[in-house]
Amino acid sequence: MAKKKETNSARRKDKKAGAGTGRRKSCTCCKDKIVHIDYKDVPLLKRFTSERGKIRSRGMTGLCRRHQTQLAEAVKRSRELALIPYAGEPANEGTRPRRGRDRDRDSD
Repeated sequence: MAKKKETNSARRKDKKAGAGTGRRKSCTCCKDKIVHIDYKDVPLLKRFTSERGKIRSRGMTGLCRRHQTQLAEAVKRSRELALIPYAGEPANEGTRPRRGRDRDRDSD
């Protein structure tokens, strides 16, 4: 009797899904047929920056290499012209005062 050939789906089940697995996002700028990212388009630039003001990576944004480079240049240029801030607002919600500091000495 001939041996049955193992199918690809059985092999895939054996392998663990790592960090690099999955489909890449397609470039939203290429989809919308945006030729050049403009530094004056603040809503678009804010979409690709974090709350802290950092430029998000290609893996997070899903942009192609060309548009990611244009995005970085546009963000830097708009920061220079004060259209968007260099750093976002500090998040003080979850922080507690440190022991010994900011503590009332009379409250025993």
